[in-house]
Amino acid sequence: MMRSKRNSLYGIFLGVLFFVMMSGCANNERSDAYGQFEAVETTVSAKASGELLSFTISEGEAVSAGKQVAVIDTVQSSLKREELASQREAAESQIDNIDAEIAVQQQKLETAQKNLERIRAMREDEAATVQQLDDAEGKVQTIQKQIEALESQKKSARAEIKTIGARLNQVKQQLNDTHVMNPVNGTVLTTFVEQHELVGQGQPLYQIANLDTLDLRVYISGAQLPSVKLGQQVEVLVDKNADENQSMSGHISWIASDAEFTPKMIQTKEERVTQVYAVKVKVPNPDGILKIGMPGEVNF
Repeated sequence: MMRSKRNSLYGIFLGVLFFVMMSGCANNERSDAYGQFEAVETTVSAKASGELLSFTISEGEAVSAGKQVAVIDTVQSSLKREELASQREAAESQIDNIDAEIAVQQQKLETAQKNLERIRAMREDEAATVQQLDDAEGKVQTIQKQIEALESQKKSARAEIKTIGARLNQVKQQLNDTHVMNPVNGTVLTTFVEQHELVGQGQPLYQIANLDTLDLRVYISGAQLPSVKLGQQVEVLVDKNADENQSMSGHISWIASDAEFTPKMIQTKEERVTQVYAVKVKVPNPDGILKIGMPGEVNF
């Protein structure tokens, strides 16, 4: 009876030992690669200088591409546009006046040329003097020079209109730049300014990223490289809680062509001099579980 009890206790001991060993093996399981999640972060900057009249976005807000998110003071640009529009109108009016004067001179030229032909005929019959002929020819030449001068003025006026038009287009673009349009669909990560602040051209206003799909950048050894290919479906693991992982699906979108040293944030003492290849895994994030900088693991 005692021997049977000892055998039973020995069996229980072996069972517990086997369970502990199996648990230890499970806990020591390692994934094929490790890394951190990242996204394409776009920094939107001011294209104009002035007071920020409105700034309608906040951190964590989802913003669609093409939405107006800010307006910078437009007073100076608006005044400049009105000034240039008046200058162009004046230059166009000048051309109209020149055209009218050219028409008058053309009529005078026709009359002078007819008079010159008549005097030449009279001179052939010795009914007109040389002086009369010289005066008639001089008048024709004078009117022709006046027309040439007017045409030159017209050419200059047209060049002025072209220059004003270019400056006007520039001011119109400056006015457009005072309206800040969001360039991409995404979530606002950080804002750098507040409404009514003075901003300068090129000053960052906010940072945005599309978080619908994130990239998990991991690093693999040269030995793993032959088994990895573009488009390959892989398992991605992220922390669900302190004891469990959550499994997700992703696909390999990029493989580095050159080796590099293991980044400090994921290397161990044994890996400090190990050369690895960077790999990006695209992972859908419809529920917003994944965050930039969050650690992740990959099984190929």
